[in-house]
Amino acid sequence: MRELHRAGVLTPGWRGGWCWYRRGEKRAEINIEAGESSIRLRYDATSGGERKNYDYAVTLSRSACNYGGARLWFLCPCCGRRVAILYGGAMFACRRCYRLAYEVQREDVMDRIARRADAIRERLKWEAGILNSDGWKPKGMHWRTFWRLKAEHDRLKGGALGAWAKRLGILGGTGR
Repeated sequence: MRELHRAGVLTPGWRGGWCWYRRGEKRAEINIEAGESSIRLRYDATSGGERKNYDYAVTLSRSACNYGGARLWFLCPCCGRRVAILYGGAMFACRRCYRLAYEVQREDVMDRIARRADAIRERLKWEAGILNSDGWKPKGMHWRTFWRLKAEHDRLKGGALGAWAKRLGILGGTGR
């Protein structure tokens, strides 16, 4: 939505094409016709091995901004939710309709612990990865802060390594 708005595509009366590129190669193209309260999308897509033509309108919604003006939103053609991003496919729809998840929503407990430890490593300016050796106190950081962060990092590191060991069967009574 934001990129289309910045490019002037959402101005009523605008007509034209919008392309997506990957590594300099055109991957997809869509024809857009902007109206007062909707945009019309026209494109071809392959669905189930069969190429189909799509032509439908996506309703636009506006919300007031605190310091004046208005923010534009798409209303998802499938569920009607107000969203800033529609994801392509046979039909443009929101992430909920496509059942898309953020990366952190797919993490298990072990991955979350390791990510938190890596966040502390980044704050301490250490190399990422809990299996890498610990560094030392960054210049300008108070000793008290350093020791607090190091203790939290060591606790998280131990928890992640313990969870990995358990998953691999090294701990938890499966060893000799």
